[in-house]
Amino acid sequence: MKNIFLFILIGVSISGFSQKKLSKLLKQQNQETIPYISVEALSNEKENVILLDSREEKEFKTSHLQDAICVGYDSFNLASIQPKLPNKDSKIVVYCSLGIRSEDVAEKLKKAGYTNVYNLYGGIFEWKNNDLEVLNSQEKTTDSIHTFSKEWSRWLKKGIKVYE
Repeated sequence: MKNIFLFILIGVSISGFSQKKLSKLLKQQNQETIPYISVEALSNEKENVILLDSREEKEFKTSHLQDAICVGYDSFNLASIQPKLPNKDSKIVVYCSLGIRSEDVAEKLKKAGYTNVYNLYGGIFEWKNNDLEVLNSQEKTTDSIHTFSKEWSRWLKKGIKVYE
């Protein structure tokens, strides 16, 4: 009986350690060359910010932050986005699902001379996890979030997970 209890205890401990905290995941995946902005800070000053969604179009259509511009990741084209960002000192926040792809896009903006670029910490997942509004392709409030993959979906705690 002690062995069974010990086996269960070890199994639970190991599975707990395999679920890395978001901060560890971002440290592992990102170079952290772009400063983060928290969901709370962005929600308090959203009207003074240009939002760029660096997810793919199908993800954006499922849900996005209000007034965000879909710039994509695989299809990101700096030349096509620059006319929408004429002031290189404007505050720009780039987001994706968690904050990994958005760092790459934000780095490209920074290299192009944009001086006030931030990466949304935890991306749209953290936005939704904090009960903040996301919109669908008809600009209506939705609970659906495209989670990119089942692996990444574990970071979304609230809302309806969409994979396709």
